[in-house]
Amino acid sequence: MRDQWNSKLGFLLAAIGSAVGLGNIWRFPYVAATNGGGAFLLPYFFAIITAGIPILILEYTMGKTYRAGAPVTFARINRRFEWLGWFQVMISFVIAIYYFAIIVWCLSYIGFSFTQAWGNDPTRFFTEDFLGLTDSALNLGGINTSLLLPFLLIWAVSAFIMYKGVSKGIETVCKICLPILFLMTLILVIRGITLPGAVDGLNYLFKPDWNALKDPGVWVAAYGQIFFSLSIGFGIMLSYSSYLPKETDVVNSAFITATANHGYELFAGIGVFSIMGYMALQQGVSVEEVAASGIGLAFMTFPTAISALPALNAIFGVCFFGALFIAGITSLVSILQTVVTGFHDKFEVSHKKAVTIVMVPSFVLSFLFITGAGMNILDIVDAFINNIGIVSAGVIELILITRFFDAEKLRREANEFSNFSIGRWWIYTLRIVTTVVLGMMIVLNTREYLANGYGGYASADINVFGWGTILFVVVFADVLTTMKGKDGYRDLDKISYKEVN
Repeated sequence: MRDQWNSKLGFLLAAIGSAVGLGNIWRFPYVAATNGGGAFLLPYFFAIITAGIPILILEYTMGKTYRAGAPVTFARINRRFEWLGWFQVMISFVIAIYYFAIIVWCLSYIGFSFTQAWGNDPTRFFTEDFLGLTDSALNLGGINTSLLLPFLLIWAVSAFIMYKGVSKGIETVCKICLPILFLMTLILVIRGITLPGAVDGLNYLFKPDWNALKDPGVWVAAYGQIFFSLSIGFGIMLSYSSYLPKETDVVNSAFITATANHGYELFAGIGVFSIMGYMALQQGVSVEEVAASGIGLAFMTFPTAISALPALNAIFGVCFFGALFIAGITSLVSILQTVVTGFHDKFEVSHKKAVTIVMVPSFVLSFLFITGAGMNILDIVDAFINNIGIVSAGVIELILITRFFDAEKLRREANEFSNFSIGRWWIYTLRIVTTVVLGMMIVLNTREYLANGYGGYASADINVFGWGTILFVVVFADVLTTMKGKDGYRDLDKISYKEVN
């Protein structure tokens, strides 16, 4: 018997937990601020309507209709499409491996917040004292033993959740964690907007630069943020929706998930940039000089802000890194479940056996990211798997479904149990607008990486951990496609819904 969500609320909380990840807290504010500020919200909302929600509806409908993770869903649509499903699963596998490392950092920094262990130079503390960062992604420098205990703890917690299953594990965790996450974020926002200089930070985030809208790169950045933020294009929402009852309203669910996710992004952005404004005022510099993207914002810049607060530093630090930790855990289990579902469905092994098949190799490979080269490897792998891998998977998915399959059939499936129907605009949006924009992203990103490399890393580092990661995903997707499964590809018209579930 296939597991199912206990309730629609449980599914929505799990989907929102997957979508609300680390990038919502540290990536969105910086992307918005550096791409036109308030003006960025226009292409951002346009991207939500033309890409985010339509793709969510598509993936929810496919998962619910074909009752399987990405590989078997695509195979049930057309046997030749199975490779795409495994391509998406392998992307999730790679992301899960390095996501562990970031959650380990978050857990460690919750402890550091009580004493501000990072001292007067958080950057040096993070790169040298904490990570022991080497000068190259190929110079591993050995395993960082100070990370071993939190690393093993995160693995134990993740394994426990995964072995409990969808309804008793992931759903239960999300029901507990999501309210805590929003409470911690609320504390951050309230504390942030009451600090001197907060207005300067919010002006930097929301002040519109309308000239930025003339730059195609700004529109591409908006679509990129939507794509990464909603966990679409790499099998997660397909996997989650495959555990839905047949009568679920997927259109309504997609709108709720997207609204909650993007509302949280904006809300968290207010808190983050209020603090940045305070820091800028304290240091006598511009907000732009204080703000940094990605890991730099969370583990180098923000500790400085925490130490500079006039009161309750420890509580604020625990809330910030606690929010990152919870967002990371709820996203991690969704990524792992994508891979587990892929193996469970094709090879018809038990859930626990599928979890073991996934967790053991990912546990071994994730040791790479707690070596001295861990952050360098993570930075390169993350850039290539997101900007090349996920975007490619999304484009291929849209092309196959809207041009080589009867997308109208999926539209009827989506509308069958929905409170309000989607029109044919949905198909044309996916077929034309979203496909073209994501295609542009692939071309621009690939051209940039081929011409200029990435992040100033040596070409050997880029070839091994950048292009090498993409090759790894492609090859293993092909291997898993050619492996013989059991009878998971049976024609759904010949079997009952109850039998599949």
